[in-house]
Amino acid sequence: MMEFMKVSAEVFVPDGVSAHEALARTTHLAVGAHQDDLEIMALDGILAGFGRSDRWFTGVIVTNGAGSPRDGLYGSYTDVEMQEVRRREQRKAAVVGEYSAVIFLDYSSAELKDAADTRAIQDLAALAKRCRPEVAYVHNLADKHPTHVAVALRFISALRSLPFEERPSKVYGCEVWRDLDWMVDSDKVIFKLDAHENIARALVGVFDSQVVGGKRYDLATMGRRRAHATYLESHAVDAAQSVDFAMDLTPLVMDDTLEPGAHVAAHMDRFQREVLASLERLGGA
Repeated sequence: MMEFMKVSAEVFVPDGVSAHEALARTTHLAVGAHQDDLEIMALDGILAGFGRSDRWFTGVIVTNGAGSPRDGLYGSYTDVEMQEVRRREQRKAAVVGEYSAVIFLDYSSAELKDAADTRAIQDLAALAKRCRPEVAYVHNLADKHPTHVAVALRFISALRSLPFEERPSKVYGCEVWRDLDWMVDSDKVIFKLDAHENIARALVGVFDSQVVGGKRYDLATMGRRRAHATYLESHAVDAAQSVDFAMDLTPLVMDDTLEPGAHVAAHMDRFQREVLASLERLGGA
């Protein structure tokens, strides 16, 4: 059994194999800040392992989810009670999605956002070393939520602490609190997610404390995927019915000298050049 920095950390394995086996068989690893982030941002990895025995998805939840908004049935719940509710919901999602494992690291958002606190980096490095995934998913670096960005930065630092041969071959920064439709098309990583739409709906819908608690992530997530599919291309019929976008973070994992800010700035610069070139071409410069 792995030991984590937090004694309250947990490894949940839906099919009951040992934690060692569940982590070792992982091919797709996603690291999210909060319970339900994985189901919003990393459906590509979840579907890659769904119903298969040669590919397995493992998810990591870095924070405890104590500060989530709540209403209705959950309006009077304390932070401690909400943490348990959200863990229970995440376990349900892991069963529905047939995950290899889900790991709760149980940090507070404040701990995560403290750049001097390296405990999460150590935990994430140990997990990545144990899982050796082919593909990894994390929040994108332009996300609006500070905790999401902190998780992405800590995960990049964790991967950079490993030998190059132990790092994933692909690392994607995914959408939750800021869409990535603003990126130029050549920069977008496009995940076509038409398969198992019923499972996709169930995965987000199982987080009742969020949906009933006042945030319709179920409707918003499915709606965004459908909107991306339609608005991706203006002069062709839809190539998919459900699409997520991601930012390729692999260069940051393959080049330790590349600054995350510079990587994001390069994406923004290409977007700015594309918009200004269009204006100039059409007489609006």
